Amino acid sequence: MKKPPTYWYKAKKILSKKDPVLKKIIKKFNKGFLTTRKDPFFSLCRTIIGQQISTKAADSIWLKFEKKCNKKILPKKVLKLPSSSLKGAGLSRQKINYLKNIARSFNNKTFNIKDLRRMDDEQAINYITQLKGLGIWSAQMFLMFNLNRPDIFPTKDIGLIRAISKNYKTSYPPSNRFLNKISKIHFGYRSVFTWYMWRSIDPTDVEY
Repeated sequence: MKKPPTYWYKAKKILSKKDPVLKKIIKKFNKGFLTTRKDPFFSLCRTIIGQQISTKAADSIWLKFEKKCNKKILPKKVLKLPSSSLKGAGLSRQKINYLKNIARSFNNKTFNIKDLRRMDDEQAINYITQLKGLGIWSAQMFLMFNLNRPDIFPTKDIGLIRAISKNYKTSYPPSNRFLNKISKIHFGYRSVFTWYMWRSIDPTDVEY
């Protein structure tokens, strides 16, 4: 049985007191929480597939990708798969190259998850973005969904920006001034804030 991150319930109480808009959303989706498989390679593959496309499209491609891997998302499996097979799952040539590159990094152990866990958020983002195909957004998704870091605020995430605009009845996209204000209010638990913003526009939980 999956459990929420250790900070989850405390964060909900603190943020509910600070933000009446978020309080209503927390009440509506009270039983849900941020989950993870604790599998770094799985998470990074899921993140790459989810880059710059809708959740629905990403889910569809992911299911085909899983099928190609026989439900076992492992570096050696991905490396053995022909590019033509991955293309058949709906992946672009660029994303196929990214997946292969990450699989090689795990296979030859140049990507060290133990070192990463010891880093602060900024250091970890810098480390992850050294891998080809992984930008700041991808690194932030990994920190949220795999390492369950509590204070990630992915301001380049389209879903988050759309949710903030909708729930706080502000312009789309929200101004930097407004985003800074939101960031300060939820500082310390911005991952929790982000998760509830996503749920407010799409009740289906995403798992990277």
